[in-house]
Amino acid sequence: MLNRIDWTGTQPPKATEKGIWGWMFFDWAAQPFFTVVTTFIFGPYFVSRLTDDPVSAQTTWSNMATISSVIIALLSPVLGSIADQSGARKPWIGFFAIIKIASLSCLWFAAPGSPVVYPVIFMILASISAEFSIVFNDSMMPRLVGKHEVGKLSNTAWGLGYLGGIIVLIAVVTLLAASPESGKTILGLDPLFGLDPQTGQDARITGPISAVWYLIFILPMFFFTPDVGRGLPFGTAVRSGLRELRNTLGELRERRGILTFLIARMIYQDGVNGLLILGGIFAAGMFGWATIEIGIYGIILNVVAIFGCLIAGRVDKSVGSKVTVVISLTMLLLATIGIISTGPGYTLFGLMPLPTADSGGLFGTAAEKAYILYGLLIGLAFGPVQASSRSYLARSVSPEEAGRYFGIYALSGRATSFMATLLFSLVTYMSGSPRLGMATLILFLAGGLVLLIRTPYPADRA
Repeated sequence: MLNRIDWTGTQPPKATEKGIWGWMFFDWAAQPFFTVVTTFIFGPYFVSRLTDDPVSAQTTWSNMATISSVIIALLSPVLGSIADQSGARKPWIGFFAIIKIASLSCLWFAAPGSPVVYPVIFMILASISAEFSIVFNDSMMPRLVGKHEVGKLSNTAWGLGYLGGIIVLIAVVTLLAASPESGKTILGLDPLFGLDPQTGQDARITGPISAVWYLIFILPMFFFTPDVGRGLPFGTAVRSGLRELRNTLGELRERRGILTFLIARMIYQDGVNGLLILGGIFAAGMFGWATIEIGIYGIILNVVAIFGCLIAGRVDKSVGSKVTVVISLTMLLLATIGIISTGPGYTLFGLMPLPTADSGGLFGTAAEKAYILYGLLIGLAFGPVQASSRSYLARSVSPEEAGRYFGIYALSGRATSFMATLLFSLVTYMSGSPRLGMATLILFLAGGLVLLIRTPYPADRA
């Protein structure tokens, strides 16, 4: 149970138990987009089945992520600063929810052979809307619980998000996704709604499903979670917000701990984003996994991720956010090295030969099983590294400045995230090897980890 303890220690917070759960349900509502659309179902479908050129499609998907990241990086700090001045966060979340829901619904029309430009545009709109909404939702967090509880709140909400994502993913894999050869789902059933796997309907429907899920489950946040009262009129808030953003950026020169943390997070989050965006399509390309295999892999990772967040919530409360992030980054580094060192008949760059025989069924080769084992490390770590980074900043700023600092936090997570996907695209294109492209993620994970170790905790501490 999360105790509603005042942030400053002088007055009780405004959030009720329903308000806290409403805020956490935002992650539950938002996660299926990242789980079934971006990572495990629609993304791999876009790469392997939407066109006849998987390498080109993989580059296009990476470029889509790059464009989204640049837009998010440029506008998130501006919107966060404006939100601090205009007050209420919910109208902003509602505005971007409309764009996200409409864009996801349009992914249904991304049939094989259709122009790729349209799903790319819809994915860009959905991605930036999702991230902008997260900025406003995260900036509400410091007003809900006390500082010593914020790490547990953040990890619990993140774990709840993974639970929502896995429920949708399981439903897709067992009831909707069918083998193109047999036309049956993994349970041996005909797909619901008469979906045709030959035309990618089992993957395309993840867009509308995520849209409806998001629409339903953001409502508790709107109904129960307290929001800041209205502040300045919109035009005045824009001018004041831009001025405050300029002042905040200048202020960071004096708040060196927060600046160092944001730079470290900027670097390692590039690697985390690249791993989440590219991990599924990398496996699809290496092993020829179809929707069912990718979906089962996603289920495994998300089940593990739930436990990872629950464990991390306790670790964060006991030893702090910094130690939690350091442990998580170390695990992600080991997992990434394991993934890129694995291929048909070997792992650890050939130091450990593996049988090449295929036993049949799902993940029939030894190399695929090794990939799953490395995936377990990713599942344990990629939730806590993000949730505890969020609580790291929440412990380091006041509620009154949370909007602009979480806007800059979003900037730090996206400002150079195009570098990870862009470097992946360039190395893959020049070498023809997605394995070498994935290896570039190690640079971001290791670089951020080294800098984070040198950062004070909390970050506002001298």
